Amino acid sequence: MPDSILIAGSGALATLFAARLSAAGNPVTMFGTWSQGLTALKAHGAILVRPDGSEVAHPVHVLAETPAVKFQHALVLVKSWQTERVAVQLGEFLDRDGLAITLQNGLGNRQILSSLLGAERVAQGVTTLGATLLAPGKVRLGGDGPLSLEVHPRLDALAGLLERAGFQVHLVPDANSLIWGKLVINSAINPLTAILRLKNGELLQNPAAKRLMANLALETATLAARQGISLPFPDPVAAVEEVARLTADNLSSMLQDVMRSAPTEIDAICGAIHNLGDSLGFPTPYNGCMYRLVQAISPS
Repeated sequence: MPDSILIAGSGALATLFAARLSAAGNPVTMFGTWSQGLTALKAHGAILVRPDGSEVAHPVHVLAETPAVKFQHALVLVKSWQTERVAVQLGEFLDRDGLAITLQNGLGNRQILSSLLGAERVAQGVTTLGATLLAPGKVRLGGDGPLSLEVHPRLDALAGLLERAGFQVHLVPDANSLIWGKLVINSAINPLTAILRLKNGELLQNPAAKRLMANLALETATLAARQGISLPFPDPVAAVEEVARLTADNLSSMLQDVMRSAPTEIDAICGAIHNLGDSLGFPTPYNGCMYRLVQAISPS
C-alpha cells in the first residue's frame, strides 16, 4: 500500500498538495481548524481546477480524532500563527521515527516545531508555488515553482513521493539562504497585495506599488546581508518582479486571508523582519509600515 501522508492545514497550499499527492495514488489525511474547509474536503475531496477551467476531485481523509496508527510523513502547511498548536497535535499524530516538513512562510516555524517534536523529527523546506483557494476544498495553481527541501536523514521517502506527485523537488544542504530569499519575496509582495487588493502581477502595472515593492525587497535583503546570509539570487528587485510576473494571476495568501477576514501571517513576515532589525540596530521603516498597515486591516 502507498505511504499515507498527513497534511496540517486546509487552505490553498494544503489543498493543492493534497490534490496532487492523492492524484499520484497516495492516501492523504488532513486536519485543521477551518470547519468549512474540512467539511468540503470530507464531502468532495480536494478539487483541483485546471487551466481550462475543468475540475478534478481527488479523495482525501479528514482526521476527526487521534489516529490509532501514527504517521511517518507530515507536511505542515498552516499559517505561522498556528504552528505551536499544530506542533502539539503532531506530538500525538506523528510516529517516533516520523518526519514533519514545514513549508510555511516567515521566520521561526522550524524552531517552534523542533522545540516540541525534537529536531530529529523536523525538516524545513521552501516553495514558491502559488495557489488560489476558489472555495473551501477547491484550489487553482497560481504559479508553479520548485520545492526545495533541506537534506535530512529521514527525508528520502517523502521526497520521492513528492517527486512522483509532480513537484520539482530540489535537495539543498542548508535552507537558510532560500528561507531568506522567500522572505524577501513575501515581504515585498504579500502585504502590498493585501493592502491594495491587487493580484501579484498588478503590482508591476502600478508605478507607485512597483517602487514600494522594490524598496521592501531591498530592505529585507540588506537585513539578510547584515547577518552574513547570502540570498539565492543576485538582484532582490529583479527576483521579486520575476515572481510577480510568474504568479501574475495569483491572489497572495495574505490577500486571501484579508478577503475572508482571517488572521494574516504579517507577524512572521514583516513583523519578524522589523523586530529583528530593531534588535540589530538596523532600521526597517518599509517593513515596519507594512506590518502596522496590515495589522490595521486584520481582525484583532
